[in-house]
Amino acid sequence: MSGFEQFHFDFYQSNYTIDDQEGCSSYGSNENLCGSRKGQTGEQSSGSAFAPSEMFPYSESYTGQILQPTHSPDTLSHLTYADGFDEEPPLLEELGINFEHIWQKTLTVLNPLKPADGTIMNETDLTGPVVFCLALGASLLMAGKVHFGYVYGMSAIGCLAMHALLNLMSTSGVSHGCVASVLGYCLLPMVILSSSAVFFSLQGTLGTLLALFVIGWCSLSASKIFTSALAMEGQQLLIAYPCALLYGLFALLTVF
Repeated sequence: MSGFEQFHFDFYQSNYTIDDQEGCSSYGSNENLCGSRKGQTGEQSSGSAFAPSEMFPYSESYTGQILQPTHSPDTLSHLTYADGFDEEPPLLEELGINFEHIWQKTLTVLNPLKPADGTIMNETDLTGPVVFCLALGASLLMAGKVHFGYVYGMSAIGCLAMHALLNLMSTSGVSHGCVASVLGYCLLPMVILSSSAVFFSLQGTLGTLLALFVIGWCSLSASKIFTSALAMEGQQLLIAYPCALLYGLFALLTVF
């Protein structure tokens, strides 16, 4: 037991004595103790006052709100945009939609005897072809024929076949977008034929003659544009024949 008491005494041995506790219980001793603590804090504050400012880089108080950093006017002065809203291009120009070019291409298709401008048709504008394909499908739907899949399927296969054929016949070559644009714009007379099928039946002599006229109109306009765009003078009839086969398929959908 003596060993345990010795261990207990050594383990809890400290400099705190009962005299200090009794001294601190009095009011005067409390004032002395508080005075000594104030003196220590004063010495620490005076020591920190002579410390250089580089040792306390974050001494400035934060004046902003939570998750909202503060900014000074000097930092906001150089955060200006280079381009304003006035200098941005229009939305239709960014999308590649030019109504003037669409109107010029439409007039070129509607007048097959007018010389075509090859520079206009070199642009891969697919706005007009998509609209004409939708108009063809809608006019067939009004006549009681749901052929949207056939219209888009034959258009895709025809564009691929004409692209391969024109690359074999021409020296400069042509892109898929140009072929799709020309064939789509020349589909406009077929839209007129399908719109007439809403009012009267085309399954007769008059309907057959009208379908043959529209096929020749579409193939002549497409071959004229391809000839001027690819500089293939003297080969218009060779280009018009496969175009007539393609537009003949659309005429079969319209008549029957």
